[in-house]
Amino acid sequence: MVRTPRRNAGRWPRWIAVLTALVPIVVAVAASQSPAAPAVRARVLSYNIHHAEGVDKVLDLERIARVISSAQPDLVALQEVDRRATRSTSVDQPAELGRLTGLRHVFGPNIPLQGGDYGNAVLSRWPIIRSVNHQLPNVDAGEQRGVLEVHVEAPGARTPVVLWATHFDHRSNDAERRASAQSIEARIRQQPDAAALLVGDLNDVPASPTLKLLGAMWTRSNTDLLPTIPVGKPARQIDYVLYRPANRWRTIETRVLDEAVASDHRPLLAVLELVH
Repeated sequence: MVRTPRRNAGRWPRWIAVLTALVPIVVAVAASQSPAAPAVRARVLSYNIHHAEGVDKVLDLERIARVISSAQPDLVALQEVDRRATRSTSVDQPAELGRLTGLRHVFGPNIPLQGGDYGNAVLSRWPIIRSVNHQLPNVDAGEQRGVLEVHVEAPGARTPVVLWATHFDHRSNDAERRASAQSIEARIRQQPDAAALLVGDLNDVPASPTLKLLGAMWTRSNTDLLPTIPVGKPARQIDYVLYRPANRWRTIETRVLDEAVASDHRPLLAVLELVH
């Protein structure tokens, strides 16, 4: 009996070759259509703590820690912080606030004070990769100011978040504030792609030349006015959370905490998302 050859027998190798070629394409398309990684959410607090002396003249660091903890922050920029200064009972305030809140801490000393130091501090729920304190320009022998640069490892973020924590000059002449803003801008240009936050007491209002200068590279977390001083009946906003680049961050919420005794400033909380 003679069998007729199967006509499709020679086609199978060709089909296998075609399917093998298509597999990488299908995998790539599926990957491109898979859900994006979730955005990193950051709760960022700015708080001038007045070395923990409240408007009731009571020095109470535990009260400051309770205010901070109530906001459940991931990152905190603190101004007017003492470290082992006599007026605040020689306590290392950054370390003690870290202990009381359960957050990591770093300190940027700017002025020697009463056997210790005075400056800015950062508290972080996230691991701190590195930190460095930079002195800012001093105009007409004013109080020495600084900006504390802190790199943190935010969970889920592809690059570190860089927090710049600062406290600008308070005098009516804004020459030093503008010089400080320019100094920070010069440093920021060295890290053009960094997901960065500028947080602190800038001692100027949103319509000021200082804030307009910063606005060339930074975006404020709030567009509506959120007054933070005077603490009893706030009328002016001088405390801020700013971010850059604008396309990497999104504001979820910014608000002033309802606390009018622990310090002479009210804390400002911004909830942000680092979107990519």
